[in-house]
Formats: sequence, structure tokens, C-alpha cells
Amino acid sequence: MNDTAKETALPICPRCRSNSTQVRGVSPVHGVWTVFGCDTCFYVWRSTEPEENINPDRYPAMFRLIPEDLPNLAVAPAIPALRQSKS
Repeated sequence: MNDTAKETALPICPRCRSNSTQVRGVSPVHGVWTVFGCDTCFYVWRSTEPEENINPDRYPAMFRLIPEDLPNLAVAPAIPALRQSKS
């Protein structure tokens, strides 16, 4: 990671309010944007996104996650095998 990543303070996650966030990437032009990611709920966001995507207090309540509930969330069903073509 370059110096931009080291200079950026790590925010809390807007979606689950965890402080287990990390810098995932930075812009090639110094200081333009930073990509953050949450190690708890896997939410990823850019520093340049709208407030409702990056501010935990403005993040839509219906999309928030509680870290303690994550192990109990339903797992998406597996994708079924492709049907055999009728040739």
C-alpha cells in the first residue's frame, strides 16, 4: 500500500458499525479517493460516495447489519446445475 493508505484514518463500517475496517485500495492520483472494506460484514465503499453510503448515522436502517446476527443469516441457495441441452 502506498503513503495515501497510511495517512487515511480508518472509519467505522457504515453498515454494521464495526471498527474492523481496512484500506483496500487508493487512487493512483494522491488523495483523490480511498476504498475501505469491512472485515466483519464485507461491505466495501469509496471515500467519495454519498453520505448515506459512508456515514453510519445516515446509512439506511433497513440495510444495516448487526455483527452478532451475521452467523444466523440465511445462506443463499446454491446455483443448480445447468440443464442438459436437447440435441
